[in-house]
Amino acid sequence: MATPPARTTEAEGSAASYFLIESKGSWAGPGAEAFLRDAEALAGAGHRVRVYLVEDGVLSAAGAAPGIERLASAGVEVLVDDFSAAQRALGGMLSPHVKLAGMDAVAAALAENECRGVWH
Repeated sequence: MATPPARTTEAEGSAASYFLIESKGSWAGPGAEAFLRDAEALAGAGHRVRVYLVEDGVLSAAGAAPGIERLASAGVEVLVDDFSAAQRALGGMLSPHVKLAGMDAVAAALAENECRGVWH
């Protein structure tokens, strides 16, 4: 049997890139909040993390949005789906810690070499 090639582990210093897509709002249960905490933990471990809020997930970025502020403080780039935000009339109510983005940004991120995409 052939021995599989050695892989560099995260513990050895290589940081991964994560693109996390959240489509649920916090009222849908604890899963959405836990997913965003996972993003914060990954960033705290030194990984590049981007969160894309889509559908009802965009509501997490409206108003004061303390969870979004925590993500931004941890170094997570938070993107909000422009179409979902427009459909929910969130134009002037979004956190200053987010950027509006379209599906082209999702496609580009997921096409990057070594990017790990996770949809919740």
